Amino acid sequence: MTATAGPTDAPADHTQDAAVIEVSRVAPFPIDEVWRVLTTSAGAEALLGAGAHLGGKGEAWRSVDGSHGVVRSYHPMEQIRLSWHADEHGPATLVELNLAPDGEGTRLGLRHEQVQGIALNKGLQQRWEAALGRIGAGPT
Repeated sequence: MTATAGPTDAPADHTQDAAVIEVSRVAPFPIDEVWRVLTTSAGAEALLGAGAHLGGKGEAWRSVDGSHGVVRSYHPMEQIRLSWHADEHGPATLVELNLAPDGEGTRLGLRHEQVQGIALNKGLQQRWEAALGRIGAGPT
């Protein structure tokens, strides 16, 4: 798990405190089972928060905590990429979740780009670690 920041991570129109957050976890389940969990209502809420629902490419999502965005890329059993706003006034950031076989399990790799501010960065690192833990726990 890493959180990095630097001028090469920030788009030209962002300040140099923009960060990239990366977290990963290996779930002890095959990729098809992890994907099935992720695409349920419980799985979407585990990733994005209560009230969230993951649709197909171009579909909006919203969580009761105010975070919201749009699904930008949807590749079954491989990747989901979405825009993510912390709240109604939050800047757009990009979250990408990749799945890959890892032995008998599945590696979940999450990358959150264009994060502004150290406080938000630390909170999001914890948020995504917890989310991958919930998804990696398997079916409920």
